[in-house]
Amino acid sequence: MESGATSELVALKAKLRATWIAGDFGQIARFYSDQAEDFIKRLDLKPGMKVLDVACGTGNLALPAARTGATVTGVDIAPNLVEQARENAKAEGLNVQFDEGDVEALVYHDAAFDAVVTMFGAMFAPRPDLVAAELKRVCRPGGLIAMANWTPGGFIGRMFKTTAKHFPLPPGMASPVLWGVEETVRERFGEGISKLETRLQNIQWVFPFSPAEVVEHFRFYYGPTQKAFGALDENGQAALRKDLEELWAANNQATDGTTVVDAEYLEVIAERA
Repeated sequence: MESGATSELVALKAKLRATWIAGDFGQIARFYSDQAEDFIKRLDLKPGMKVLDVACGTGNLALPAARTGATVTGVDIAPNLVEQARENAKAEGLNVQFDEGDVEALVYHDAAFDAVVTMFGAMFAPRPDLVAAELKRVCRPGGLIAMANWTPGGFIGRMFKTTAKHFPLPPGMASPVLWGVEETVRERFGEGISKLETRLQNIQWVFPFSPAEVVEHFRFYYGPTQKAFGALDENGQAALRKDLEELWAANNQATDGTTVVDAEYLEVIAERA
């Protein structure tokens, strides 16, 4: 934790870290690994480029980046996810450095990377202005900053809103899905960016089980959902489960007992000045 942090901030960071350690995010991330690879392909990384995957989770971006021949580092606040990422890289014979660390206080030198990428990760840090500053700081002039952020109106944004009705965000924490609003992203990056483009993209979640079972899958494996259920009494859990099941069912495109849901995100491509 950086010096000068308040006790409230220290407690919030500890709570957020515990949230991402909870469950097993790898069991969520694997359902969009193909689309994470597509995100990397659109960046057209070159062999030898130095790439940082911020809030890397289990390596959904770091591994396909390494397959391009780039020199890749991944960093995440949750040590269990870092360990999974290392195992996933080892299983593929990929040489990727994975570190435990905080996006708001990265340990890397200024201008150390040609590309800084993050998918559904950095958006969850509590101080977005610091996140933007750190992403810019570690990216070299002329380098690339690429983010994938859930939008407020997309499916996952609505899932977060549904959960927050029963279990609100911690006091003082901005909604993570504001990173999915173009105007907000432009404001946060501000100076130090020579070009910034955004584009709405889509993740298609395909689960081989029913919407009700998807809710249980998230409750068991997805840290934020697990923590929300854990904070509620029996009646509260039943109400949250009902609302989430209705949301997944209402958006389900499948008719064969499985679940297929489209989830919008904002792709952000910025060039460091």
